[in-house]
Amino acid sequence: MSNTSSSPAEPVDRAWPDGIAEDEAGIQWDFLRFLRATAVTKVAGLTREQAAATPLPSSPRTSALGLLKHLTAVERWWLSIEAGGADLPSLWEGSPDPSWDLSEDDDPRSVVEAYRAEWALSEASLAGVSPDDRARRSGKFTVRWVLAHVLQETARHVGHLDILRELADGTTGE
Repeated sequence: MSNTSSSPAEPVDRAWPDGIAEDEAGIQWDFLRFLRATAVTKVAGLTREQAAATPLPSSPRTSALGLLKHLTAVERWWLSIEAGGADLPSLWEGSPDPSWDLSEDDDPRSVVEAYRAEWALSEASLAGVSPDDRARRSGKFTVRWVLAHVLQETARHVGHLDILRELADGTTGE
């Protein structure tokens, strides 16, 4: 079991995407990388207890760690499996969606490491595809649509992480 006061996650360097973007897929990836780094930075320095807290009465399963685990599952499903066609297990099969659930071993460091490892899988799964290509699993979506969907999902949850971080220790910011 993780110690409630150890295993802090470290912030990730972020770079705001270039305003003179000419490559559609490139700018989507740049914004996704920025949002990923922002999500990780929101849990940097939190204890396990703070990051596992579920302070929102209307969303009793929503914690900072749960959000990162959910974003890991989002990337796995949409980028690696659906768009990239990777033969990987889904991380959110079940009802209710188990990607929000924490184990005793989940702490900021382990959850961030898993999320960061998923980034590499996602990017490798989509190497060589273009925005116009169809998703390799179902063919029901273009890669453009999948990237836009993951961007909006990540951005929405980064907003939730802003609130959870402020509730955890009062920290506000970008």
